[in-house]
Amino acid sequence: MDAISVKNIWKTYSYWALLIGIAFFTIYPTCNWLTSQRTYALALYLDSELNIPFIPEFAWAYLSMYVLFLMPPFFLDILQLKALGKHLLAGTFFSGLVFLVLSAKLGFVRIVPEEPFYRSLFTGLFAVDMPHNMVPSLHVVFSALILFALLDASITRLSKTVWWGWIVLILASTLLVHQHHLLDVFTGLVVALMLRRLIGKEGNHV
Repeated sequence: MDAISVKNIWKTYSYWALLIGIAFFTIYPTCNWLTSQRTYALALYLDSELNIPFIPEFAWAYLSMYVLFLMPPFFLDILQLKALGKHLLAGTFFSGLVFLVLSAKLGFVRIVPEEPFYRSLFTGLFAVDMPHNMVPSLHVVFSALILFALLDASITRLSKTVWWGWIVLILASTLLVHQHHLLDVFTGLVVALMLRRLIGKEGNHV
């Protein structure tokens, strides 16, 4: 790949990253705040889900979503980056609308681990991410959309295995660090798949 192509890839990536960042940091905290002001929120989980164990080590898998955001320009071409950008932007707006219409609450009692490192990590996480904006899990929407795009661009069995394994780890982590419930995870996947079908993957024909 020549220098001009690399430059254009990073230019495209930066453009969409900026748009998505503006949308996310406008919509997500606003929806969180609005829900926190309401006197009632839906409990969209089964009582049996509250028995899911809290495993702080899965925070690494949960937070690996932020590593995923850095990976598209290394694996996707310009057309694939544009398609992914459209999916992520649409996912942000659609999820924000659902957050406002379907206000839900977290059923888990948030646990701050005793171990100093994880205590600091979860204290910071809980301070930033209030227990609202539950359905769908935007964490799952973002992670699934990026990993599905990486899967589309994969040509080896090893890379496909890595991406599928990463998807499974992130899905499990949202439950095992008690950030979401089963319905949140399921609807996050449905939203990701729906957006890819409605908007199109476009990587080969835009």
